[in-house]
Amino acid sequence: MSSQTVDSTRLRALMLRHLHVEVPSADADLLESGVLDSLQLVDLLLLIEEHFGRRIAIEAIDLEDLRTLSRLTQLLNTPAATEASAHDTGHAATEPDERRDGLTAHPGASSSD
Repeated sequence: MSSQTVDSTRLRALMLRHLHVEVPSADADLLESGVLDSLQLVDLLLLIEEHFGRRIAIEAIDLEDLRTLSRLTQLLNTPAATEASAHDTGHAATEPDERRDGLTAHPGASSSD
């Protein structure tokens, strides 16, 4: 799916279908005009990942690139937007399972905790 180009028309249709917002033009400021709020912006990024298989690296996100469909599609078609794989959706715990499950004894903790 990563080989498909993301264009503003497809992105606009995705937003209408899933976020129920209509974008007046590809150059309309989505935030300043009130088309999207911050929560919907996060939802949009998740939709892009689900539908187009693209993930924008957190280091590459600049709010200015998310303001218009034109800028967003430009960003999505650059190397900053990477192919999202199935195992990218969650992060492995860095602690052993027994620590997450509370089985490791802590100093001063009783065995009945």
